[in-house]
Amino acid sequence: MKIAVTRLAGKEKSDAARCAASGHECYSVHPLRSVIRDDEILAFLDAVEREEFDCIFFTSALPAKIIAPRMGRFGRVIAIGPQTAKELRQNDIDCEVLTSFYSRDFVPYLGEWIRGKRIGIPRADVPNPGLMDAIAAAGGVPTEFRCYSLEPTGEELDLADAGAILFTSALSFKKAVWTPRPGLLVMAIGEITADTMRTGGTNPAVLGDGSLEGALGALNRYIAARGEQER
Repeated sequence: MKIAVTRLAGKEKSDAARCAASGHECYSVHPLRSVIRDDEILAFLDAVEREEFDCIFFTSALPAKIIAPRMGRFGRVIAIGPQTAKELRQNDIDCEVLTSFYSRDFVPYLGEWIRGKRIGIPRADVPNPGLMDAIAAAGGVPTEFRCYSLEPTGEELDLADAGAILFTSALSFKKAVWTPRPGLLVMAIGEITADTMRTGGTNPAVLGDGSLEGALGALNRYIAARGEQER
């Protein structure tokens, strides 16, 4: 199946190879673009240099890609998933990787260790009060640096050749300009995106675990189940 995947322009990376490994083709569509905030990045790097944090949490690959070449080694770094970890490790930054793809699992992952610890979080300018409140409630001290903003491109998504569209974030769905059509399979990368889609009146037929591989696996199970039903 040919899948349109919502991505920031230029951030497709290994999508094609990963889709091919699951037996599908894909191409990127761009409901959002990133606008880098150099002042926030510098403020974060200065805070790291002054040893203001006990732990750094990278919640997505983009800030890791921007910051890692300039940061150097650090004591405890947590990456939200393997793609984020890859960006860090390519720049010789050792990191741990969350066992899920959701920032809500950050505090349970650290457990009691988080109490009294200062957590630096370079991330997008998208509110995540759940993460900040959870860290504070566990006795941690969170400081976020909104290193880039996500702005709508306003472009109509090109879905003419797509058999499916995969929304990779709640915001990409909210800001997408697109036209549903019969036969177009709508997919959500994970639970949070799916909840936003349902609130917006679109019920995804395929739900992943928060990762591209998880969504592709769910797609293959959906296709197999549909084939069984049609026999």
